[in-house]
Amino acid sequence: MTLPRRLLPLAALALGIAACGPNVRAAVSLKVNRDKRTPRDAGVWIDEEFIGPLSYVAAYGVRLPVGEHRITVQKAGYFPWDRLVTADREPISLDVVLEPIPD
Repeated sequence: MTLPRRLLPLAALALGIAACGPNVRAAVSLKVNRDKRTPRDAGVWIDEEFIGPLSYVAAYGVRLPVGEHRITVQKAGYFPWDRLVTADREPISLDVVLEPIPD
């Protein structure tokens, strides 16, 4: 039996979740606070995967699986902000301040 094309994304999602193991169920919320000097459109990467603009992540947060993760915020003209965090069932709040690169 083959799945209808419209159900393929749901089937792939279900298989991906099952393959990830027990850590998928234990997720931690990450909240990023943006300093007023830090550009809203700076990009946020988690474990080298682009998540979206800082304004979106600051407004809605992100769910992380339990474990160690690298959080990076970058914008052209600014030094990158980079932290290694360990998600362990407690919410994580990070304060991001991007410093401009001097001319």
